[in-house]
Amino acid sequence: MTTIAVTGHMDLTEASVPLVRDALRVALKPYAADGALVGVSCIAKGADSLFAEAVLELGGRLTAVIPSKDYRQNKVKPDHAQTFDRLTNAAAEVIVLEHEIANRSAYEDANRTLLRRADRLIAVWNGEPPTGKGGGTADTVHEAKEAGLPVDIVWPDEAARQS
Repeated sequence: MTTIAVTGHMDLTEASVPLVRDALRVALKPYAADGALVGVSCIAKGADSLFAEAVLELGGRLTAVIPSKDYRQNKVKPDHAQTFDRLTNAAAEVIVLEHEIANRSAYEDANRTLLRRADRLIAVWNGEPPTGKGGGTADTVHEAKEAGLPVDIVWPDEAARQS
């Protein structure tokens, strides 16, 4: 069994979504071949949800890590609510962290939880350095590398973030 966590950009352009979706399927397929793929995701909009969908499409098991008790109510926007609910319901395991409110500390804890549970990390990441705010994709990639976790970068040539 291989457990793979995801980190990635939430603000993918509309044209980037199918590119990233296809690239994630390609990256995950070798791990799904033996039927023992487990994907760990916070199911945020963008990369996290695309990854979760790919895991399920390939017959893997999904573990959802929810950063706080209020996350669904206060942070999931209406345009993502249906996807969030569908993926949460499809997850084999849902872990809601003890944070009361979704804030930087909750997101950092969620990222650490992802990394602790994973054998490797897939990062849907354009390679830009950390913003200095903490808890972002670049920060998670850095933490994974420091912990000795293998990191696979997924960023198709034509992929872009919204400006």
